[in-house]
This record gives sequence, structure tokens and C-alpha cells, in this order.
Amino acid sequence: MKHAMKLLLVSACAFAILVQTYFASANLAVDTERLLNWAETTFPQYFPSHQGTQSIEPWLFRYYPESQIYAGVNKSDNSVYVLGGAFGSTPTRIDSLVNLMTQVNNSGGNGSIAGCDTSTAPAGISYSQSGNVVTVTTSGQCVPAPELSNSNFCQPPKQTAPSGISLLGSNTVSSSQITGISVTGFPIDIKQIVDATANVKHCTKNAAVETANIIVNSDLCFDVTTAITSLIPPGTPGIVTNPPVLYSTKGTFTSQTVADCFATEATTVTDAFTGEVWIRNQAGIFEKMGS
Repeated sequence: MKHAMKLLLVSACAFAILVQTYFASANLAVDTERLLNWAETTFPQYFPSHQGTQSIEPWLFRYYPESQIYAGVNKSDNSVYVLGGAFGSTPTRIDSLVNLMTQVNNSGGNGSIAGCDTSTAPAGISYSQSGNVVTVTTSGQCVPAPELSNSNFCQPPKQTAPSGISLLGSNTVSSSQITGISVTGFPIDIKQIVDATANVKHCTKNAAVETANIIVNSDLCFDVTTAITSLIPPGTPGIVTNPPVLYSTKGTFTSQTVADCFATEATTVTDAFTGEVWIRNQAGIFEKMGS
């Protein structure tokens, strides 16, 4: 009995250690992503482009070919180092990851985040992340509406190797409002049409494992005047516009694993490894952008 109890206690302790190690490793990876994304935004002279994070034990790092600089975290001492280019051929320790993350958080940390690649985000949209929850907002301002090809506000982080994971993301609009346009004499609900556009689904091929459980909460306002007037010319009977036409929306974006992005109801498909993008045309067929 004592022997069995001893084995049980040892097993419980081992399990606890494994769980702590897993979460410590996960938090280190997330913090590394946030730090390197922040560095790209804050110090573009050294880190001029968005690069995918690579892993060669004990390092998590990115390489910037334009400046020939490596930047990364050594998991052995949880410190941040740079190498190459202006920093020379010897690894230079900058500080501990903990201290630098404090600096990132104190600066707002909105330039870039671990869960999303914000390098192509429309102007006027800011981001923050706490755990697996990302908040996307226009901070009470209304910004020009983006093109459909850039309507996924949480673009998947670029990957350096194919993961084989496909994630279908769906947006649910919880509340919305449209101003600057009115319709009389027609059974048309403009807001319902715009809501349907906001509810488009995006699918990501070769997605990062850590983005599978990302939840994106949005609070956005867009100026859709150009989009509306291109579809409905001024003077159209029964439709009165009083620009600007503004669309405010709040919603939640979640993801689920799927076998094949092209077999889903997605409006767009993005390959996080190759960078390729496809958009479903009016015939329901995916067309590769730029081809």
C-alpha cells in the first residue's frame, strides 16, 4: 500500500512538473512572438520586415536578410540576444525576456502581437493581446473600409515551414449600426447586407499550432461611403445617402480545425507558409490572387 501511494505521489509530482514545463514553454513562445513583433514595429532600421520565428534548440529566433541581423531568445537563460549586421559577429545580450516584456507592455504593446500578423493591417486599427484573446479596435474612430482581400484583421503569422494545419475562422457580429444612408420603398436592409459581408469566413493553410485557440474580439467603425456609392449610384430612386456612410460593428472571431480549406465555406484562403491568397469568385470558385 505504501509503495502504491509512493508511486501515485511521484506520478502526480511528475505530471505537475510536466504541466508547469508545458505552460512555461508556451508562455515563452508567446512572449517571444510579441517581443519580436514589437521590435519590428519599433526598430525598423534593424528589423525592417516581418519574418517568421524559427526554432533551433535552445533558440527561438528570426533572421532579417535586409539587415543581416538575427534576433531571438535563448531558452536556457530566457534572455534576448542579437547577432550580425550592426551588432557584429558575437551574440549580444540585450536583457532578460521578462524585463523586455515589461517594456513592451508599458509601451502599449499594440504595434504587433503574437496571435496575428499586423504588418498589413489597415491604418487606424490597433491590437492588443491577453493570453489567447486578441482585441482589435479603431478606438472609437471611423477609418476607411479595407478591400475584401484585406478584411481578415487577424492575419495568420508567417510560418517558416508547412504545419499541415488548416483553420477555418468565423466572425459573429454581436451588434452593428449603419448611418448616412436610408432606403424607402424597397424590402432591402442595408445593415443586414453589410453584416453579411462582415460575417465572411477566412481559412488558413499551414497555420501555427498556437493560433488554433485564438479568440478575436473586435470593436470597429468603418467609413463605407466609397463601397456603398460604387454599388448604389447617387440619385438611385428610394435610396438616400448622406455621406459619410459609417458602419460600426462589434463581434467575435473564432477558429476550428478543418481538413481542407478549399472544401469549406470560406470567402478567402491564405497559406501562412507560402503567403498565397485565394478569393472565392461569384461562381463559387477560388481564384489565386496575382495569377
